[in-house]
Amino acid sequence: MLKRLAYLALCVCAPLHAAPHVDPSRITALAADPYWLALGHYTPAKLDGWRSYVDDRRFFLAADGAHHPDQELAATVTALYAPASLGNQQAQCVFPARTRWLRQQLDLHDLPTPECSEFQQWYKEISPHHTVLVFPAAYLNSPSSMFGHTLLRIDQAEARQDKTALLSSAINFGAYIEGNDNSILYAWKGLAGGYPGMFSLVPYQQKLAEYRSLENRDLWEYHLDLTPEETGRMVEHVWELKQIRFDYFFFDENCSYRLLELLQVARPSLRLTGQFPLTAIPTDTVKAVKQAGIVGEIDYRPSRERELLARAKPLDADEQQWVLKVAADTGQLQNPAYSALPAPRRALIQDAAYRLERYRATAQERDPASAQRSFQLLRAISQNPPPELQVERPGLPEDGHDSRTWQVAAGNRDGKNFAEYGLRMAYHDLNDNSEGFPLGAQIEILNTRLRQYEGNRWQLQRLDLATIRSMTPRNELLQPLSWQVTGGLERVLGKHGGETLVSHVNGGAGGTWQLGEHTLAFALGTARLEHNNDFSAMLSPAAGFDSGLLWRNRLGNLRLEAQGDYFLNGEVRRTLSLNQQWELSRNLGLRLSAQRDFSELAGPRNEVMVELKWYHY
Repeated sequence: MLKRLAYLALCVCAPLHAAPHVDPSRITALAADPYWLALGHYTPAKLDGWRSYVDDRRFFLAADGAHHPDQELAATVTALYAPASLGNQQAQCVFPARTRWLRQQLDLHDLPTPECSEFQQWYKEISPHHTVLVFPAAYLNSPSSMFGHTLLRIDQAEARQDKTALLSSAINFGAYIEGNDNSILYAWKGLAGGYPGMFSLVPYQQKLAEYRSLENRDLWEYHLDLTPEETGRMVEHVWELKQIRFDYFFFDENCSYRLLELLQVARPSLRLTGQFPLTAIPTDTVKAVKQAGIVGEIDYRPSRERELLARAKPLDADEQQWVLKVAADTGQLQNPAYSALPAPRRALIQDAAYRLERYRATAQERDPASAQRSFQLLRAISQNPPPELQVERPGLPEDGHDSRTWQVAAGNRDGKNFAEYGLRMAYHDLNDNSEGFPLGAQIEILNTRLRQYEGNRWQLQRLDLATIRSMTPRNELLQPLSWQVTGGLERVLGKHGGETLVSHVNGGAGGTWQLGEHTLAFALGTARLEHNNDFSAMLSPAAGFDSGLLWRNRLGNLRLEAQGDYFLNGEVRRTLSLNQQWELSRNLGLRLSAQRDFSELAGPRNEVMVELKWYHY
């Protein structure tokens, strides 16, 4: 910040070289060029004119450059002729991407020649040649990562041949957080734009360790066909954005949207950001880049957890018990019962035990005992090496359905026919079309349903602000906790046989178990807090349960679920439901639902419904 303020002060005080007179019509024409608009991150204002996504005064040379691209362009041309003695504070050093373009467009051959040592050294260290779009898959335990993430890897010319991609740099855009906000506050401020967003350039190896090891996320690497010149042009612009702040919003002005803007700087003919006027969910932006025809080879890096499970998959129950024993006590390697196992089986056990030990050590302080066990296991592995690990590559994340969903349904509830209309802003539930999504993961944001009964009687059936469910199966080696949380408005059985709209928040935790290759069983204890006009108290707490089966079959996903809430005021509410989705196409699904509700306040109610779901951006 001080550097940019000092630069502005020097520009005012120092005598300028004679800047050429540029015809105002030429300035106006260049200011409307898509490339200049991309360099300034301009977008049409709501009423008229322009506004920049950049929310940092230091980025602009003109007094109102954030809203007037022409004024910013004219101010930049003038600043390029500031004395070369300004060194690293001269405009050519601060704005190399602007300089390159304006020099070409206006034929500026008489510019001063400042040294720009800081930029030149930084650019030389990166040595940009090739661009890779990296997509770390969704991580449900972090509000900022539950939709996935995107970043750009910048490879040097020899990275592919020498296999040195881990030494490359990564361009990342994320929320800049000062202090220790908890997850709820973080999610709220992220939704409301309470954090500034900033670009950073970090070692790719560092980001790889963070995603694959600390957060156990698969990584997908999409090699882009940008030329070395285009890649260099983009990196020059990243220098212009160092320490520059944007507003950051989870759903639109986020990591993925900002990276699409960078790609448009690299290749001005791309039209990527215009596809996302409301939300920019990472998987959707990956699809947009792929549909633009600039994706070549795709590499897959499985998470540390997936590698462990793949190594343990061929082991039977007894062999997996040996994995636990050997990982806990390497003295078991000398156990006669263990030594009696065939060497190929011991090789698999030892390798799985080492991976388990390293998995458990993730994000922990260095433990000498753990390090010693790892060393002993590595020595055993070197003496009896296992076959090369083959991890089955899952479906590409961009092959899944689009994120926004329109829903139209017809049904009958307790003898009354109804139609139902819904809109979900994002993103996926347990029954949705399954390609590209793990079984047992659900993330829904702003799911609204309106119901129209016979006689043209309308009512708001539900408004879910957010629903997150993570049903990760437990096994012999790993014991993850399954959990869920939701909040919003919903209709429940009320007094006198009617239904009442209540506000609620509830969550739960428990376990999930794999019953077959495509079948999960889950059981969770739950807690609920509800405001209900039929209750005397302002807020009524309840304890309960949520259990069921998930089965991925040839038609789609089937879910059988039983839920119950036991309120302190004596109300007991239970639901039994069955849902089967037919996957008509990637972005079209047909769902049949049957449900029976029980309540102490009213008799049981039966409901059946058939629903058409259309997924799109």
